[in-house]
Amino acid sequence: MRTYELLAIIKPNLDIEEVDKVVAKMEETIAELGGKALNTNKMGRKKLAYDINKYKDGFYTGIQFEMPAENIEKFKRNLKLNESVIRSMIMVDDKEKANA
Repeated sequence: MRTYELLAIIKPNLDIEEVDKVVAKMEETIAELGGKALNTNKMGRKKLAYDINKYKDGFYTGIQFEMPAENIEKFKRNLKLNESVIRSMIMVDDKEKANA
């Protein structure tokens, strides 16, 4: 399994409990697709560099996770269908290769 990093921006009009539910759902989806969430970093509410769907800020969340490569596209599709997530980006974590 490869290690990935997800950076997601969640709608700012949700309260903290709803944001926690969205993050828990993302972690649950990772597990359903055969992966494992390694580290979750809730960075809080931050101003966006530019407006996205008329939002000026959003809740930033980073999740480091492992997942089989064949399931990444399913996970990306799931993030796009989640109406609470206004933007997301998944990157391959190559730190372990650099240390080897």
